[in-house]
Amino acid sequence: MSETKADSKTGGGPWIPLESNPEVLTKWAVAAGLIESQAHFEDIYGLDNDLLAMVTQPAKAVILLFPITDSYEQKRREEDARIAAEGQQAIDPTVFWMKQTISNACGTMALLHALINSDVTFAPESPIEKFIDICKDKTPEERAKILETTPLFANIHADAASTGQTSVPTDLDTDLHFTCFVQAPAPPAREQGTPVADGGMRLIELDGRRVGPIDRGPCTDFLKDVAKVVRNLYVAHTASMQFSMIALCGGPSPDA
Repeated sequence: MSETKADSKTGGGPWIPLESNPEVLTKWAVAAGLIESQAHFEDIYGLDNDLLAMVTQPAKAVILLFPITDSYEQKRREEDARIAAEGQQAIDPTVFWMKQTISNACGTMALLHALINSDVTFAPESPIEKFIDICKDKTPEERAKILETTPLFANIHADAASTGQTSVPTDLDTDLHFTCFVQAPAPPAREQGTPVADGGMRLIELDGRRVGPIDRGPCTDFLKDVAKVVRNLYVAHTASMQFSMIALCGGPSPDA
């Protein structure tokens, strides 16, 4: 399954949708600079505890592909408006987030959010290292402009998008979208360098179409907490079966 376009449009036109496939995402990540011994992507086969237990630990991030419906869009707009007007739980200021302004780039957006916010290291002078350095102290909108104007990831995305199990679609206007979940300490723990107490982690959703990072509540068991959010906020509001979840997991791929 592949992704959908963003709300915004750019002069460069839409990218090819990225397939929700662990091999495709791992290939993208390695091309961007991930050291293969550090981490890999693998499927999450369901939301039940027994299926979550099959995922290699530690899970560092989860990428969700989901169908965009009228109901979802209404709830998204309402939640964004509420957060803009009323605020939300403070989010760790070191969490990396950027706006999406390129159509069909939500796969690359989710990958950037997953990798940059995880405790993995990248090859020196790799595209993702260069991107992180360029984006330091930049606003989410400035980071989006950097992604628009740099070739660092456009070619990586195009190469990965052309190597999935499904053929490249001729119609790039699809109705699927990627979002990303990570965990982060509740401020100001990480900022001050102090240890995070039990229960001090928060579940954060990172989607470039949103008003900003979304706090999804306390995080005591990362995969189970992600599954609860996906079940209650995504699956419960549609009859569609077009969902896919992939975890960024520590260590090399078991299939390597």
